[in-house]
Amino acid sequence: MTEIFGIPVQALLGQLLLGLVNGSFYAILSLGLAVIFGMLNIINFAHGSLYMMGAFLAWMGLEYLGLNYWVMLLVAPLIVGVIGIVIERSMLQWLYKLDHLYGLLLTFGITLVIEGIFRSFYGVSGQTYPVPEALQGATNLGFMVLPNYRAWVVVASIVVCMAVWALIEKTSLGATLRAGTENAKLVQAFGINVPRMITLTYAGGVALAAFAGVLAAPILQITPLMGSNLIIVVFAVVVIGGMGSILGSILTGLGLGVIEGLTKVFYPEASSTVVFVIMAIVLLIRPAGLFGKEN
Repeated sequence: MTEIFGIPVQALLGQLLLGLVNGSFYAILSLGLAVIFGMLNIINFAHGSLYMMGAFLAWMGLEYLGLNYWVMLLVAPLIVGVIGIVIERSMLQWLYKLDHLYGLLLTFGITLVIEGIFRSFYGVSGQTYPVPEALQGATNLGFMVLPNYRAWVVVASIVVCMAVWALIEKTSLGATLRAGTENAKLVQAFGINVPRMITLTYAGGVALAAFAGVLAAPILQITPLMGSNLIIVVFAVVVIGGMGSILGSILTGLGLGVIEGLTKVFYPEASSTVVFVIMAIVLLIRPAGLFGKEN
């Protein structure tokens, strides 16, 4: 068996795939965070709990209503997006001109409430969700066996991330969104309803988190704590990429997932901290992040 640095190639490729899958979740979650921060100037700590809600909604749709994976991949983000609208209109809209700390504390409180509700109903033992029939099995590539579902997660995440990036950076709608955050009064003078635009932006950001949750459901144990276990790493990804940078969040999420996977091969003890070490180094060299704009 071929080896690289004494490690079998198949084991190395397997960890690379695992890192790329994790990186896909980092990318799509950090993208949602970056969209919300860049457009609303809110640090949305509730992102992890809404990711968890997306996974639970997929499980509940199958368990109680018989709705399959493909239906819930569309329905769960819509439901969480509506919940996001309620959160933004009832609470967050009052915080936009205040210090970031107020938004962070409020969304942290929302996280505790959401997690508490799901823990009271389902405990913390976790639920399992079957891989959809169309994506079961694996494909033998010759040098490794690639699970079909994990390949789908990577492709779906990249497609969605790049579509959101193109929408925000390359369309007139994206230009209007960016203008609305820079000078809301000027944009309103052109007859555009800026508060509604901001609300829909928040809804879209949290819908991305729910989409990632549905993708994760067949891979991970669905528990009320699955979001809180991931959100700290995702925040680190956003900081490294640059707060509010859309492309930075996508590329950094994918890259750090791969680095984390390689670390598990060469130095497993550091795999849980390598992202934070990289964050510290980046902040020392470039405080605005790799793709962030210096003030």
